[in-house]
Amino acid sequence: MGNDSTDTNLAIALFSEVVAAEQMIKGGLSRTLPKGMEMSHFSVLNHLSSTGERTPAQLARAFHVTKGAMTNTLQKLEISGYIHIRPDWDDARKKLVSISKAGEAAREQAMRAVRPLFEKTVNRIGTQEIKKILPVLRDLRQILEP
Repeated sequence: MGNDSTDTNLAIALFSEVVAAEQMIKGGLSRTLPKGMEMSHFSVLNHLSSTGERTPAQLARAFHVTKGAMTNTLQKLEISGYIHIRPDWDDARKKLVSISKAGEAAREQAMRAVRPLFEKTVNRIGTQEIKKILPVLRDLRQILEP
């Protein structure tokens, strides 16, 4: 470890860049998503598309949000017809969430809308540089996880 003042300043600079990038990513994606779709909706649809059926509690943990916040997002997605929520036949206290055909179509439409932003990012930063950055960002996330 270097000197405490330098380390603190480095940490502040890192956090500042990550926070600024997060705000710009969310803003850019929110402006690009199809009308009525929120970032949280897109994120959940994308997650369910790749992982399959999940409980609301598993989804809340995956996104680091409260069960109440996830319930709110799931209700909106269900009203839109983008997800199915059914009882867990093995444990009646639980529910299982899966993406519907309409949800897959909405996710694909959103992916088409955001793809140019993704391509611009990869083209500008470069594949090799992103491959170097990802492990550092994953480490940062793991350090900060409760």
